[in-house]
Amino acid sequence: MHFTLLRREKKYRGKIIDLTIDFVQYPSGREALREIVEHPGGAVAIPFFENNDLLLIRQYRHPFGTAVIELPAGKLEKGEDPFVCAQRELREETGFASDAWSPVTSIMTTPGFCNEVLHLFRADRIYPVTGGQALEEGEASLTIERVPLSSAVSMIHTREITDAKTIVGILMAAHSIGNQ
Repeated sequence: MHFTLLRREKKYRGKIIDLTIDFVQYPSGREALREIVEHPGGAVAIPFFENNDLLLIRQYRHPFGTAVIELPAGKLEKGEDPFVCAQRELREETGFASDAWSPVTSIMTTPGFCNEVLHLFRADRIYPVTGGQALEEGEASLTIERVPLSSAVSMIHTREITDAKTIVGILMAAHSIGNQ
C-alpha cells in the first residue's frame, strides 16, 4: 500500500534520534499520520576467537533499567562507512581487533516506526589491542564475556540474551558454521 505524503513536520532533533511526523493520505482518501524515529543506523561486530568462542559485552541499558548481553555495536557517525564503525566499536568496547572481517547482513530494527538499519560484520581470529578498551563515560560499567557459540545459542533460548541484533548475529553465525 502506498501513501501520498501530504506534509512532513520535524518535531524533535536529538543527539541520537530525530522525530518526524508525516501526514499521509491512503488510496481511500482517508488521512493519517505516521510517527517516524530517524536514526543514522549503526554497525555490529560478531567477534570470534580462533576456537569459535564469541566475545560478548554486558552493559547497562537505561530504558530497561538493567544490564543487557549484546554484541559490540555502535551508531554510525555522519558519512561513516559501516565497516569502519564495526571495527571502531569492537576496539573501543572490547579492546580487541581483527584482520579477518566479512559482511553478514543488514537488518531493519523496527521498521514500523523507525528507519534504523544495522550492518552486521563477522570478525574472526580476534586479538587484544594495546591499551585495551576505550570506553565512553556512559559505558563505564560495560564488561566483556567470552562465551562458546553453543552456549550463546542456548542463552537465546533461555532468554538470557534478548537483544535483537545479538540474536540475529549469533544465529546467523551458528548457521554459517553449521553449513561449512
